[in-house]
Amino acid sequence: MTKQKKQTNKPTPKKLRVGILFGGRSGEHEVSLLSAASILKSIDQTRYDVIPIGITKQGQWLTSGDAQSLLADDTKPAPAAKKRAAIKSIELRAGADLAQQNGSLAQSLDVIFPVLHGTFGEDGTIQGLFELADIAYVGSGVLGSATGMDKSAMKQLFAAAGLPQTPHVNLLRSEWKADAKRCIKRIEKKLAYPVFVKPANLGSSVGISKVHDRDELAPAMDLAASFDRKLIIEQGVGGPGAKPRELEVAVLGNDSPEASVVGEIVPGAEFYDYNAKYHSDASIPIIPAKLSKSEAKQIREMAIAAFRACDCAGLARVDFLMEPAVKNKKGKEGKPARIYLNEINTMPGFTSISMYPKLWEATGLPYKQLIDRLIALATERHQEKQQTTFSRV
Repeated sequence: MTKQKKQTNKPTPKKLRVGILFGGRSGEHEVSLLSAASILKSIDQTRYDVIPIGITKQGQWLTSGDAQSLLADDTKPAPAAKKRAAIKSIELRAGADLAQQNGSLAQSLDVIFPVLHGTFGEDGTIQGLFELADIAYVGSGVLGSATGMDKSAMKQLFAAAGLPQTPHVNLLRSEWKADAKRCIKRIEKKLAYPVFVKPANLGSSVGISKVHDRDELAPAMDLAASFDRKLIIEQGVGGPGAKPRELEVAVLGNDSPEASVVGEIVPGAEFYDYNAKYHSDASIPIIPAKLSKSEAKQIREMAIAAFRACDCAGLARVDFLMEPAVKNKKGKEGKPARIYLNEINTMPGFTSISMYPKLWEATGLPYKQLIDRLIALATERHQEKQQTTFSRV
């Protein structure tokens, strides 16, 4: 008799349950939907059970089919009155449930992948909710998210780290409304036109204006003030008639972050504004950017230094401005090119054609594997946090 080989049934590895959180109440709601749709299309369904979680512009939380409907069509009118009670019920169950460690939603998820761009999504508020729920999540913590969102606080951290920046002025909306003339004098005393006026807490170039002279300043300030109580006015790089190069680096990791190759955006508009980013094919990405080895090395090192200065984790895109070299009368280089750190974005656009994934793809990490890596980093960071004692008992 021949002996039959003993069959062993190996247990199937448990899939991680990953919640993809998108939408939100910010001015970048539509960008978030694009990012989430791209992740849901590309994430490895053999490795993860994926749960879509949407937040409407009104702050309502939606799960399952309702969340998918938000992705499919966010342009429909608000629900009729008879449907609002049901949606409000879903909102309360999802939001409150997630905030509790023993809530069914928090208990059912292993990792949250938030792609909530802008206010209430990458400013530390939703990250605080995840911390209360004691759940692993992709991206920076409360501090890193908050400082990465607030350009004023961010610039103070960059200055403390000795990173080169352009001159800037910080103002409050209340100061502008109380005495616009005094604010204009303060701006013109420190900065020369052109300047960029920005709301301190927003991304995707929403509310940003390039101001060429005093006549354009007041409308730009009013626009920025409509989006945030804190305003920042930055000196333009390159001066009149000389556009700076716009360079970007993707950073990935927790305590030992890595930088991608350097990319460049040649805007289809005067600068890389919201329309140039999302509604125009005229902007041209160049990956890798045409730089010397020393320039590329310097920029990548600065990107990691910025990431650490803001206590970031998981992912971030770091943006730079490069002032063109100035030649002397004999045609030789008189003033070398200068590199300025512009800002850090802790939850950059995440469609398959966004700069962050494209930079990593050019560095050797494809989109689907990048998603895997980010989920692994979220789990790693959460496990490391479990080593912290929060009570004396």
